[in-house]
Amino acid sequence: MRLPWGFLALILTIPTAAAQDRSAYVHAAADGMSWTIGNDLVEREVRFSAQHGLSTESWRSKVTGTDFMRVTGRTESRGREFAFTADGHAYAGWGAGAGGGFELESHSIAEAAPSGKDLRIVLRSRDGRFRVTVHYAVYAGHPVIRKWIEISNVSAALLSLSHLVFEAVNLAPAAPDDLQVSAFYGQEPREIFYTGRVDDAAITVRSSHSGEGYVVMNEAPGYLKRTEMVDWGEGLEVMYDTDLFPFERTLAPQETFSSAKSSVAFFHEGAGLADPHWVMPAYTSEILLKKGGVYQPPWIYNTWEPFFRGINMDIVSELIPIASRMALDVFTIDDGWQAEYGENPINLKAFPHGLDEVVQLAEGQHLRLGLWVPLAAISTQSAVYREHPDWAAREADGRPKFTNTAAGQSAVMCMATPYRKVAARRISDLIGRYHLKYVKIDLTTVFNAYGEGPGCHAQGHDHKTWAESLERIYEGIQDVTDTIYREHPDVWLDLTFELWGQKHVIDYGLLAAGDLDWLSNVNDLTTHSAGPRQARTLLYLRSLAIPVEAMLIGNLQANTPPIEERLATAMGAGPLFLGDLRKLTPSEQDTYGERIRWFKNLRARVGINQGFFPLGSWLQPQAAAWDGFARLALSGAGMVAVFKNDSGVAQITVKLPAFPDGSFHVRSVMTGQALGDFTGEQFRRGIEVPLPAKYPVEILEIQK
Repeated sequence: MRLPWGFLALILTIPTAAAQDRSAYVHAAADGMSWTIGNDLVEREVRFSAQHGLSTESWRSKVTGTDFMRVTGRTESRGREFAFTADGHAYAGWGAGAGGGFELESHSIAEAAPSGKDLRIVLRSRDGRFRVTVHYAVYAGHPVIRKWIEISNVSAALLSLSHLVFEAVNLAPAAPDDLQVSAFYGQEPREIFYTGRVDDAAITVRSSHSGEGYVVMNEAPGYLKRTEMVDWGEGLEVMYDTDLFPFERTLAPQETFSSAKSSVAFFHEGAGLADPHWVMPAYTSEILLKKGGVYQPPWIYNTWEPFFRGINMDIVSELIPIASRMALDVFTIDDGWQAEYGENPINLKAFPHGLDEVVQLAEGQHLRLGLWVPLAAISTQSAVYREHPDWAAREADGRPKFTNTAAGQSAVMCMATPYRKVAARRISDLIGRYHLKYVKIDLTTVFNAYGEGPGCHAQGHDHKTWAESLERIYEGIQDVTDTIYREHPDVWLDLTFELWGQKHVIDYGLLAAGDLDWLSNVNDLTTHSAGPRQARTLLYLRSLAIPVEAMLIGNLQANTPPIEERLATAMGAGPLFLGDLRKLTPSEQDTYGERIRWFKNLRARVGINQGFFPLGSWLQPQAAAWDGFARLALSGAGMVAVFKNDSGVAQITVKLPAFPDGSFHVRSVMTGQALGDFTGEQFRRGIEVPLPAKYPVEILEIQK
């Protein structure tokens, strides 16, 4: 979303936690038919009536006082609240006949970690087939309401679900002629009547006059997500897909299906901590990131480029001491360590004594070992394929599905079979055996990112149809990672874009299953390759919607000059380097070590995950203009990185209209010189920053 920083003069500062009660709450009316759920920033009122069913009556920003259900003056239509189809019969929470087709059974209130409340409203369908539990969750300090539903089959028959909508409400910050919608992670302007799909994990809706609006987040995984911006400004429906990757899910008697979740965050551009560049990073990193607000990003090295499958013990033994000198945390051996895809035995030609000596060498240098592993794409010579070829995914014509890999053609196993249990055990054993801190889980599962067909057409798997295989395969990935986390809760699991099935994709469904996403393989082998500028393009376009520290953007080469640009770029995302570290001079190794230690110290002291602000020519970084970013804690402390590119500028203005009040000291990390002391008001108007002639980048530290 391109933000109009310049015209907003009024700066609204939200009171701090010390000044007010920020706790989450749920209040139930005495008649047990209506509830309010909220905190000091947001409040939603939900009501059940025997005539119409379940509905949202009010959804109010407590920062501005705006009720997003009543901005346009329309009160007669509220949205369906939720909806689904079962065996051709349509069900909806509101408006589908008397009581919306449901009776109120009960309600309860539970804790929602961290520091939240979960209102649970239980409905029973009038035909006796379903029990639906509707969850509304709110968390302290976030202007966000999160919602999902659980559907239980209480009949004696097998039932098939489709067309599942888990949030549907007529929500708007302004009349339709004043609305603006941005899709593609909330950054790309679109028409207000819009269907969001795989790259639309978040969509923003704003008033062009007031700058007030909301971000709707669809937490369904990958291609299964669909978000409808209804008609021309009527509201939203957060749902699973119905056509390209159509959702289907069979429910056995007494089985319960829990839907994906939806989050809706209110914002007010330029208005202090209500600005979306505070609201979204703070919420997604604390609530949606797997390890939450306590997460500290590791600095990872990976051997894939330039060594590819030729990596061996001799090379590793030379790289590890350098990685340690550079202050990296994880040394990852990519493809080539294993004898066969889908098995744990070691490639003894490359590592004659196995990996134990690698573990010993790495940990002796204060590093932890990471490994690359394939999940569903495995060798036809592996034991599991030879014993269970029936677990392989099938094409529409019944042939086994294969995919091309660096090791040649591999079989693609269906994650909606017992294979998922074997895969989980293989990876979990690998973590335990080699004391792994990080695992890069890769290659084709539900959909190949390079054009091979999606899903599985096999008979006899845990899916009744091809369409159901799509949901079940994503479900199988989640089952694998859940198993691993139960046994190794501290491991970092990386679910790559190839595993998730789309170039450069990352979404909330992926973050519910893993910690990180190897987002891309940017070419960076020469100084004129796509390099860090394209890495920052990937970063900036997703930075509003996605916690930046979850994005591993390969393949920045640590030894490709200028190293300062690669170092500063890595500080904006999940820090990751490849390249031949042996080509770095001792001085360059020490430059990395000094800067990385500074960053890790800052990150440990300051919650810079709470705000991310792209700067300069950020929407599409270019050679002719400067770009940059600010990573800030809610206090205003943090860092700014500026990239000169080929702009030739010697001084720039860094302007952050949503910057908090206070007094701040700014110094250059690159030169060590102080720039001076500035007030929050000066940051909001813009401070002048001279750029060092010696370096292609400037990194500033801001201390409160």
